Amino acid sequence: MAKFLCIIALLASPFFTLANTNAIYKCMKDNKVVFSHSVCPQEFRQHKIEYGLGVTTEVDSDKREIKHDPLQALLKKQTISKEKLLQLLDAEIYRLKQENSYFEILRASEVQKLDRKRFWQTKSVDDPSYGVELKEINQRFDDLIQNNASVMEMLKQHKLKIIAESAPEEDEKMSK
Repeated sequence: MAKFLCIIALLASPFFTLANTNAIYKCMKDNKVVFSHSVCPQEFRQHKIEYGLGVTTEVDSDKREIKHDPLQALLKKQTISKEKLLQLLDAEIYRLKQENSYFEILRASEVQKLDRKRFWQTKSVDDPSYGVELKEINQRFDDLIQNNASVMEMLKQHKLKIIAESAPEEDEKMSK
């Protein structure tokens, strides 16, 4: 059984790079379970495992599903519903907030590493080289965080614009 799973993993590995990254499929046949980024073959039962915004869900999805990428829809000049667009904007804003939190963690780690280096080189806190390196670290992370903050602000403004545009349409529907 282990050989079978290894063989399937090796055969399927080239397809992992081309696969959809937000969903994993749990393929089951008899007592064998294989995880894949692509849809399971017809002879397998499948469960779809999705991860988004910190929540993992597993759904029995034996029916085959064709995923529509919102970016591809825009490139093909198809329309996305305003609700879906607002949801995508919220998801991107959330992701950028998470990324800023991650940058703060990385900054603290790099400052800690710099402090250890300074300690082992028996330099004082007033040492000019320590100050320069600390300033570079802080500047780099401040720039990354500021860049994300400006993108979040732009996305929030775009979201407010979409909400403002959809409000008159909803008022017209209500009056009819």
